[in-house]
Amino acid sequence: MPELPYSELSNWLLITITVASMALLIKGADLTVDGAAGLAYRFGISEVIIGATIVSLGTTTPEATISVVAAWRGNPGLALGNAVGSVIADTGLIFGLGCLMVVLPANRYVLRRQGWVQFFSAMLLACVCYIAFDANGDAAQITRAMGILFLALLAVYLFLSLRWSQKDSLRHANDSSDVSQQESKKISGLMLLATLTVGLIIVITASHILIGSGTTIATRIGVPEVVIAATFVAFGTSLPELATAIASLTKGRRELLVGNVIGADILNILFVIGASATVAPLPIIDQLASIPAIFLYLHLPTMILILISFRIFIAIASRSGSFSRWMGVPLLVIYAGYLIAQYILFVD
Repeated sequence: MPELPYSELSNWLLITITVASMALLIKGADLTVDGAAGLAYRFGISEVIIGATIVSLGTTTPEATISVVAAWRGNPGLALGNAVGSVIADTGLIFGLGCLMVVLPANRYVLRRQGWVQFFSAMLLACVCYIAFDANGDAAQITRAMGILFLALLAVYLFLSLRWSQKDSLRHANDSSDVSQQESKKISGLMLLATLTVGLIIVITASHILIGSGTTIATRIGVPEVVIAATFVAFGTSLPELATAIASLTKGRRELLVGNVIGADILNILFVIGASATVAPLPIIDQLASIPAIFLYLHLPTMILILISFRIFIAIASRSGSFSRWMGVPLLVIYAGYLIAQYILFVD
């Protein structure tokens, strides 16, 4: 996607672009949720599975593309930090906010399957990174062979998701009491898929523009670059998930939020990192960073802590059938601590 010349634009034009992109983001998120919910109803599949597969695949594909291109052009270090940062933002910020705002449903079938894939994918990545660092020190990297393994695991996950969705379809086959479900079944699957696709394209494009214009405005009013990097840009790649999550809540499609967070986490690890490492080995220690080992000492530990917390909450929620609102508090606290730690480390 070509970059707009933000630095050459006036402040008023930047503000106009920012407001317009926010409006587009909201509209695109609405279309995404409508299309995803319609597909779920149309084919008798629960919304959480649609969110964990189709929606999350759509919101993470642009990030994977950017990371692969960066690796191809000789800047592979970008992919690893972005992917892990997105997992932290998705689970800590997005799920934490959603959980705090409403009571989110806990589909025990999905949490037993996709939820464990999410957890073990992250633990696999952490083990690979720490073992490689222990063996090779600052020269540690995620090799092409490991990237291929991640992509193979992604293929297995997508295959199993298809099988799980078929079982889920049978389980929901007789559940047709919802009026909106009856209406969705009158719309063709192709039209619903087109609505979802258009919504995703709008969300991704608007997010990209919003980050560019917003960052330029923040720079002009004197916000330090380190603060911009640790806040605005840090969760910028998770903005499509955030917009979709908010739209899901406003439309009462709470299962979509849960599924999208879990699915996006899985794809950020297996898809983004796997594809990028296959193109070029990913250095675990970025020698150009002011804090070279920040990935090992801050990013990975935060991801592990936040996902272990999430697993504990899943175990509790599976018994009651829903996540309690208080569960959002520790996730948001961890995310806030993560941002503050980045600021302190970079300033020092």
